[in-house]
Amino acid sequence: MASVPYILLVEDDERLARLVSSFLEGQGFRVRTVGNGPDALSSLQSEAPDCLVLDILLPGMDGIEVCRRARASYSGWILMLTALDEDIHEVVALDTGADDYVTKPVRPQVLLSRLRALFRRTSRDTRKSTQDARWIPSVGLRIDGVLRTVNLAESPVHLTDAEFDLLWLLANRAPEVLSRDDLLSSLRGIEHDGLDRSIDMRISKLRRKLGDEHPPHRIIKTVRGRGYFCTPE
Repeated sequence: MASVPYILLVEDDERLARLVSSFLEGQGFRVRTVGNGPDALSSLQSEAPDCLVLDILLPGMDGIEVCRRARASYSGWILMLTALDEDIHEVVALDTGADDYVTKPVRPQVLLSRLRALFRRTSRDTRKSTQDARWIPSVGLRIDGVLRTVNLAESPVHLTDAEFDLLWLLANRAPEVLSRDDLLSSLRGIEHDGLDRSIDMRISKLRRKLGDEHPPHRIIKTVRGRGYFCTPE
């Protein structure tokens, strides 16, 4: 990541785009704004933003489709802007490959906090690059913290950055039980409000990718009323 974080903001509301762009530039970010999906995808091909801030409700090609197409080649952070009363968008956004989301109306300080949390995760991953891989022989699972790859029974498992971070955290803390609050605090820098189900959704998708969606779970286990833990090495 460059010394000055570069953000590509995709927002068709020009007034909101100016407000967010001006605020983030005042906080030390470099920001470029586009107003539609095709322009966003074109910019991703010619530039290398550190984070894509993407509104879901775009004209024509919506943000979900932009996220899906972007994830074919873009490995940076994706933060979605979602409507407050449309919870299904949050589910679909995370399922498509977004790393986090902020609900509208956008509160600049909340957006800033989420962005800083994402960039802290980047720094933390860099510091951890010398750590050994995690190996769970009972299920044939290998997690490489250097290459950020996962193999199950010698076959690659393709995870988003957010999914990898969740699995890596659980594996490193195994067999400790981590609550939703623990996971949200470590991964997104926020406290659990009792309503946020993003961790549950991400666990569910992670289990599907690991072929562990049906109980009794072999890799990521649930402790009712407490949280989740990973099978130890």
